[in-house]
Amino acid sequence: EVQLVESGGGSVQAGGSLTLSCRTSGIDISGYLMGWFRQAPGKEREGVAIMAKNGQISYAESVKGRFTIAKDNAKNTLTLQMYDLKPSDTAMYYCALSTFPAMLTANHPSTETMMDYWGKGTEVTISS
Repeated sequence: EVQLVESGGGSVQAGGSLTLSCRTSGIDISGYLMGWFRQAPGKEREGVAIMAKNGQISYAESVKGRFTIAKDNAKNTLTLQMYDLKPSDTAMYYCALSTFPAMLTANHPSTETMMDYWGKGTEVTISS
């Protein structure tokens, strides 16, 4: 059974940083595309960052230069380093894995539908 478990969320002030982790079991993530998504209160879920199995990366414009996605294949873990956090980054953050063989764009409307497995999320709250 494939399981994705996010951790690392919390409450920080604007300008602060957090690192989210997504520990995965039941599948070798080195062979798959993975990504981070978020859903703010009252809004639809949106893509934040995508990493293909070859290391190609796509970020949403709103997080470029502030967020860094990385994959530790040895630990079967996906991470998202977040810097210079803003109140607009407040959301539930989810990691996901896709068996789709090609690269996906982080903030394309169809990207979310291409993900096959999802974690339950970790909450991030940024205060001003």
